[in-house]
Amino acid sequence: MQAYIPYGIYWSSPFAKWQGALANLNALPLAAHTGKQALAARGYDMAQIDLAILGLTNPQKGSFYGLPWVTGLMGIDRVAGPTIQQACATSVRALQMAAQEVVCGTATSALLVMADRQSNGPVVYYPDSSGTGGYGISEHWVPDNMGHDPYAKNPMLQTGENVAARYGISTAEQHDLKLHRYTQYQQALADDRAFQKRYMADVPLSDSKFRKQTGVLSADEGIFPTTAEGLAKLKPVKEGGTVTYGGQTHPADGNAGAIVTTRDLARAASVNPHIEIEILGFGMARVEPGYMPMAPSPAAFNALNHAGLSIKDIDAIKTHNPFAVNDIALARDTGFAWEKMNNYGSSIIWGHPQAPTGLRAIIELIEELVLRGGGTGMFTGCAAGDSGYATILRVTDSSQ
Repeated sequence: MQAYIPYGIYWSSPFAKWQGALANLNALPLAAHTGKQALAARGYDMAQIDLAILGLTNPQKGSFYGLPWVTGLMGIDRVAGPTIQQACATSVRALQMAAQEVVCGTATSALLVMADRQSNGPVVYYPDSSGTGGYGISEHWVPDNMGHDPYAKNPMLQTGENVAARYGISTAEQHDLKLHRYTQYQQALADDRAFQKRYMADVPLSDSKFRKQTGVLSADEGIFPTTAEGLAKLKPVKEGGTVTYGGQTHPADGNAGAIVTTRDLARAASVNPHIEIEILGFGMARVEPGYMPMAPSPAAFNALNHAGLSIKDIDAIKTHNPFAVNDIALARDTGFAWEKMNNYGSSIIWGHPQAPTGLRAIIELIEELVLRGGGTGMFTGCAAGDSGYATILRVTDSSQ
């Protein structure tokens, strides 16, 4: 038995820029409300859900209770499950766990809720009575962890520079990729955002206590207008380096969700019963310290091996690409042209909330394959700790 995603029974919020429209909203109740409304709009019977998995990387007030709090807010307070934190690999890890539960028969309909808020990240205080003067240690959760890997001893930016140096990737090549990704994102905005409206859910805006709705976020916020002229003016962030602010993504806030279930239940729940989405395999990898943007390649090859496929069998690729060098390295390693990856956009354009980033990309991959009339697609991306995660899906349209 395999695991399936019912067509259309998934969603992503728009992604909002750092300290933007979602900055003051706790990511968990926001994701619960968005998910409940999205499932209702798609006519999904939530009574079928017998497992849920929450993905969260930045602590929120009350997140100690994790998944049970979210399912309670969604009106399914007898549904339990774990809370997963694996940086930018959180979505794929959660998807694999859900698929394994379905295949093993320990769940029949698993709900994924991926939620994060980079904005207003917590300041954590670790008491240490043996410290100087008895003082403990404070950690600014988001910037401190972006700025220092405690094992590799480098900031995230340095991993981009390390891979650029190893592969001989210039600033100009990085900018060419970024401009191409921006152009691809414009395809998702065409015809009044027709592509995004296939899956994107509106998010209600309110005060921080969710007492009164003050507006709605219906589209991505904080997309940087990108031109060749503008990119050419940018200097590398690090002296002597190659990676500019234009060659990387930006922090963001948002959420995403999906259902993973059996073939029969997926067919019954699908908004189009002719379309079938089968999960074929997963792959994980970890590369040498300080080379995070290289990790998607071995993860992708591991996923292909587990699925019994080769790169020639892949029709479309989506990536989590915090740096432009990610996609260039992946293209060189696999032979799959970077120009053909990430149609309709990717995280280097719409931002990086962490936990939901991968799931939004997987949802867009599904919709791209549907528009193609079916095919096999792969998502791969890197994550903190010089690791990578990948998954492969097959979309079949019996009406074609």
